[in-house]
Amino acid sequence: MSVVTNTTTIGAIEAPSRRNTELALLAFAVLIPVFAYLNVGLALDGKVPAGMGGYGLGLALLAGVAHLVVRKFAPYSDPLLLPLATLLNGLGLVLIWRLDQSPRLIQRAVSGYGKFVPDAPKQLLYSALGVALFAAVLLLLKDHRILQRYTYISMAAGLFLLILPMFFSPVNGARIWIQLPGLGTLQPGEFAKIIIAIFFSGYLMVKRDALALASRRFMGLYLPRGRDLGPILAIWALSILILVFETDLGTSLLFFGLFVVMLYVATERTSWIVFGLLMSVGGAVGVATFEPHVQSRVTAWLDPFSCYTTDPTGACQQIGDSLMSFGSGGTLGTGLGQGNSDLIGFAANADFILTTVGEEFGLAGTMAFLMLYALIVERGVRTALAARDPFGKLLAIGLSGAFAIQVFVVAGGVMGLIPLTGMTMPFVAYGGSSVLANWALIGILIRISDTARRPAPAPAPSPDAEMTQVVRP
Repeated sequence: MSVVTNTTTIGAIEAPSRRNTELALLAFAVLIPVFAYLNVGLALDGKVPAGMGGYGLGLALLAGVAHLVVRKFAPYSDPLLLPLATLLNGLGLVLIWRLDQSPRLIQRAVSGYGKFVPDAPKQLLYSALGVALFAAVLLLLKDHRILQRYTYISMAAGLFLLILPMFFSPVNGARIWIQLPGLGTLQPGEFAKIIIAIFFSGYLMVKRDALALASRRFMGLYLPRGRDLGPILAIWALSILILVFETDLGTSLLFFGLFVVMLYVATERTSWIVFGLLMSVGGAVGVATFEPHVQSRVTAWLDPFSCYTTDPTGACQQIGDSLMSFGSGGTLGTGLGQGNSDLIGFAANADFILTTVGEEFGLAGTMAFLMLYALIVERGVRTALAARDPFGKLLAIGLSGAFAIQVFVVAGGVMGLIPLTGMTMPFVAYGGSSVLANWALIGILIRISDTARRPAPAPAPSPDAEMTQVVRP
């Protein structure tokens, strides 16, 4: 008699890592900015710019290092997040370098500061530091759920970062920067948005059931109970204090809007959105009645071209100049290096860098830029839907929401849709704080997506999977 034993084990379905797809997209994300760099050089001087090779090599090196880190430590993460961030960062470097070549900006800097220091090399350094921080996030943060342990520590750290600029001198009318000896300025609000999102995720994961309860229904809305209004009232009051003491409309909108979005996602109550919008508008209108800096921005928003006669310094004329730049760009733009957005002045490569996009790329190019931002938000929302734990879902939607709100308030400000906020366009505008914080944000989203898309381990073999057949002679 012989015994034949056949054992079958059902293993885990191996999900594709999509790292090769990411590598192919990264190649395009590097080549497109290099081609744009060449286009600017030809438009300005009629020849290939001397630094094109070094720029292309540097951007390719940063992208390659980031890809290797993702391939090693987050092999199942979303394949689009890294190429999208690289493309925006690369195009931002080209736009900043293009503005560095402007004779108007050079002359203005020499007359004001005695010398001209180009911003593009510094922005490339900030980008390298941002990629290093991105790699550190993936190396040190093995599991995003670890962040849940630091819910209330994150609250304290976030409030500290938001309050810190109050103790420093205002810059251009707003207290959103701090001075670091030997290192220049730092914008704590850029890092606070990530830390506050961690706190909101941990807090709402525990309190969402209580906040979802409604006492009665009025005009189709579920009204929250009085004691549950406490959290949103506290956050509203804090955002108003930020607006009053720091005259920072952008951070105030970002901070309060982030909380309302995450509160809606956690509770699925439309009433929270309505209450949030009403309180946000009411608070902003109230502050604008007595705060001069906010009043000036509202006045410039309501009638941007009146500033040409009422503000001889030209600071208020930026909105009017921005609108004219968008208008002169038309549908397809004037071409890279052939616009006049540098007339806006010191904010041309920061708040108003989207104006350069609108004039030199036109309406089509502006929509393409906004679509790149929308794709990052969409991949973040997709990551939230795929996350297997409630904390990861809330954190991914919070980071995506903060990113989307920041893009909206910056783009809306320079286009005249809302009052100017003074925030920076993620990845594109000049600023080390913004680049570092947004690369860290992308790193956390990639960590969450890797956990969400990672295949489950193979189940242990069961006795039913073993089949024994006895063969008699």
